[in-house]
Amino acid sequence: MAPDDTSPPTNRYTRPVIDVEALAALLDGEYAGIRTLVRTNLAAHSSVLEDAERLGMDAFRERVRDIVVEMAGTGQTGMGFPAAYGGGDDVGASVAAFETLAFGDLSVLVKVGVQFGLFGGAILHLGTGRHHDAYLPDLVAGRLLGCFAMTETGHGSNVQALGTVARYDAEAEEFVVTTEGDAARKDYIGNAARHAELAVVFAQLEVGGESRGVHALVVPLRSGGKVLPGIGIEDDGRKMGLNGVDNGRIRFDGVRVPREALLNRFADVTPEGAYVSPIDNPNRRFFTMLGTLVQGRVCVGGAGVNVAKVALALAVKYGARRRQFETSPGAGEQLLLDYGLHQRRLLPLLARTYALHCAQDVVREQLHAVFSGHQDDPQTRRRLESRAAGTKALGTWHATRTVQECREACGGAGYLAVNRFAALKADSDVFTTFEGDNHVLLQLVAKGLLTDYADEFEDLDQLGMVRYVTGLAVETVIEKASVHKLLERVRDLLPGGDAWDREAGLLDSEYHLAMLRYREEHMLAGLARRLKHGVDRRRDPGTVFSQVQDHVIALAHAHVERLVLEAFVDVVRALPDHGNKAALGLLCDLFALSTIEADRAWFMEHGRLTVQRSKAISREVNDLCRKVRPLAVDLVEAWGIPPEMLRAPDLLG
Repeated sequence: MAPDDTSPPTNRYTRPVIDVEALAALLDGEYAGIRTLVRTNLAAHSSVLEDAERLGMDAFRERVRDIVVEMAGTGQTGMGFPAAYGGGDDVGASVAAFETLAFGDLSVLVKVGVQFGLFGGAILHLGTGRHHDAYLPDLVAGRLLGCFAMTETGHGSNVQALGTVARYDAEAEEFVVTTEGDAARKDYIGNAARHAELAVVFAQLEVGGESRGVHALVVPLRSGGKVLPGIGIEDDGRKMGLNGVDNGRIRFDGVRVPREALLNRFADVTPEGAYVSPIDNPNRRFFTMLGTLVQGRVCVGGAGVNVAKVALALAVKYGARRRQFETSPGAGEQLLLDYGLHQRRLLPLLARTYALHCAQDVVREQLHAVFSGHQDDPQTRRRLESRAAGTKALGTWHATRTVQECREACGGAGYLAVNRFAALKADSDVFTTFEGDNHVLLQLVAKGLLTDYADEFEDLDQLGMVRYVTGLAVETVIEKASVHKLLERVRDLLPGGDAWDREAGLLDSEYHLAMLRYREEHMLAGLARRLKHGVDRRRDPGTVFSQVQDHVIALAHAHVERLVLEAFVDVVRALPDHGNKAALGLLCDLFALSTIEADRAWFMEHGRLTVQRSKAISREVNDLCRKVRPLAVDLVEAWGIPPEMLRAPDLLG
């Protein structure tokens, strides 16, 4: 690499030397083997990137299906299933494989997610031995394709209000599945339009004339490729992206399935028509059922982070070779990445991507611990669900922002389809929507903070949550939140009493953590006070909640950013002293200070930033960008994106 002529001279700073191979091993972690397998498979099928542009929609769908089936034959897609059915008995490995697959064509990624994550995951986690024996061997091998029929046209994220009904006919010992009105039509269902033979259908269960809430059943859609009687399927048609996935709409007209079709891990119906469940409370039963499907959110969040990596790898490498404008007479044109503005556009995004990678590692480890039975109690599950929701939201929003910024940073060349941005932008945009709309997910995060994942958590709908919070003293709400205890610990470590934030060093990670913890605690207290104030004035709890939703989202966002920073700080602190630790330390500081800078208005409004310190933070961000610049190519190389997946001759040469 060329010397870093843009960095100001200093006697204290020595540029770190990155060991790319060691950094790559650190990032791959314990799942290096499965990640290597996925990278190998991606390279073997790299022509799919051209196929996406060359083939018509029908042909491309068939191509994507063939690739998914071939990948299933290598074992990469079945890692989360029991070994007895051809899987790998490793939930963490299955998430790592999915994350890595996001380096390639995203239609392949989503097709894998639908088949093995949603459809397969529902049968595995909601079904019992009879379903596992009947379906999992062929499902894991890719011989049996299916779909996950939850979303409906008229209900979206409100799963409890689904309109599809499954009524039990005790005389026939069958369930009768019916779509009751246009709003109850299953919609946007991946695999439905062309390839699924079976569907896991979520429907309101009626037994003996009594509604028992949403349950899942296995319903055949096709036999020998032909749609079965009583099933109506429409093709959703061409979408903004992901046109290798056959999304469709499904209607059921009195479709009969045997009693055993009910996925009965959490509830069953006897032949005589008695409803039985080990979980008496219907809300708790519903949330327990949905909680088993949390892996999808973990996977999509990780995929979003890896989409951002692809975009940044292209933009950083292009910026390190493309020249434009002379900065002084006779000096020749300057590299794009040597311009301060270009560094400001890309390098904070690079730092945030590393931070989100570390946070994704944490949530994957928690998922593995819960689903492996090592740490599986109700409150741990609730915290996992909250963390997965928040990480998914921030990871997918980051992908959307990063792809756009990187496309612009590559100028006109970035607009050419061959350079991947067209597909990245079109195919990843919907990540912010599926597996839960991000704003809805952040409301789940805030609910956990406000209630401290109380025993009543599953019973608390929106109005119940407001009533629960307003029944506590505001101080109690704050004391219950873990952020309060963390903040007190940090205040003890820093000098200056209440002036800790003014006197701490700008590059002190304890200062960074304390600032984000203070913001979170203050937002939590403020939200609790607003809720209590509204209810104390005898206003309707639903109206009160609606009017503070902006505050709810801000709190959840602040909470997740704090978790992300903690994850990054923990990784850096654990490394031995060498160049990689120093390089990641620069990125961690850049992520923390650019996060504070981005919300400087809030910190100044609340007395935590002076004008002078705010300006000092901006100067420090600029300096950190200059220091990261000569390391940037090595930092993106460490992600190990197969060269075949970058494909961009106009950008990379």
